[in-house]
Amino acid sequence: MAARKVIITCAVTGSIHTPSMSPHIPITAQEIAEAAIGAAEAGAAIVHLHARDPKDGRPDQSTGAFAPFLKVIKQRSSCVVNITTGGAATMTIEERLKPVATFKPEVASLNMGSMNFGLFPMLGRFKSFKHDWERPYLEGSKDRIFKNTFADIEKILTTCADNGTRFEIECYDIGHLYTLSHFVDRGLVKPPFFVQSVFGILGGIGPHPEDVMHMKRTADRLFGADYRWSVLGAGRNQMPIAAMSAAMGGNVRVGLEDSLWIGPGKLASSNAEQVRHVRSIIEGLGLAVASPEEAREVLELKGGDRVAF
Repeated sequence: MAARKVIITCAVTGSIHTPSMSPHIPITAQEIAEAAIGAAEAGAAIVHLHARDPKDGRPDQSTGAFAPFLKVIKQRSSCVVNITTGGAATMTIEERLKPVATFKPEVASLNMGSMNFGLFPMLGRFKSFKHDWERPYLEGSKDRIFKNTFADIEKILTTCADNGTRFEIECYDIGHLYTLSHFVDRGLVKPPFFVQSVFGILGGIGPHPEDVMHMKRTADRLFGADYRWSVLGAGRNQMPIAAMSAAMGGNVRVGLEDSLWIGPGKLASSNAEQVRHVRSIIEGLGLAVASPEEAREVLELKGGDRVAF
């Protein structure tokens, strides 16, 4: 009997952590491309991509920031490219949507609800910062809403409707599953749904095993066989929650967007290191890692030859 295949997504750089938090966060287009390719070579079928300003590492959602690394990744890897529509909570929906509308990737992330997104506790762990934007960015999350209204979600879905882009549907709480169900009922999201359950962000559902099981039970009840489940655990929750998902029949997401760590008090040296670590967990459970082509088949993606980069 063949081993079940687990899809690994690697979130390469993100907008949560700032450059001062780890010297290993990829910042420039070349660094992001190399990090994504390294993660794919380590076993990630999908790479989830943000962009940053190469001068100071702040989040940058301009198409000019994405174009250089998208082209390099496509030339050198067969991995599935997943572009964020989350961007950063400081951006407008128009800014956040522009790269996906322009480059028409196989997969794009889509947050299923407005929420408090608390980054400010990181200020207790990191005392000094290299760039003047970092501390206010983190402090501002105490009084900032990450806006993803029904109108915002509908705008993203309808803008991408003719592009063949599927979505990594990020659900930070139980209510987000019901919001997805609303858009499914309206016919704006087609199965199979790729549901990424997010645990351990302050303002969303917690990282307790009961929270993970509650998310899975609720998604099972709402979507049955029409969805594919994946998880990400923030910070130190990354690997334990990935292990739970793999054991429960799900898929996993790792990467420096979600956690800077590879073990207690030890920074991960690269995205690839995290991918190799979660791969060892998956294979230790008697499971196998899905290739990009296998992920395309499971998620019914359009193929890398139909993107606009």
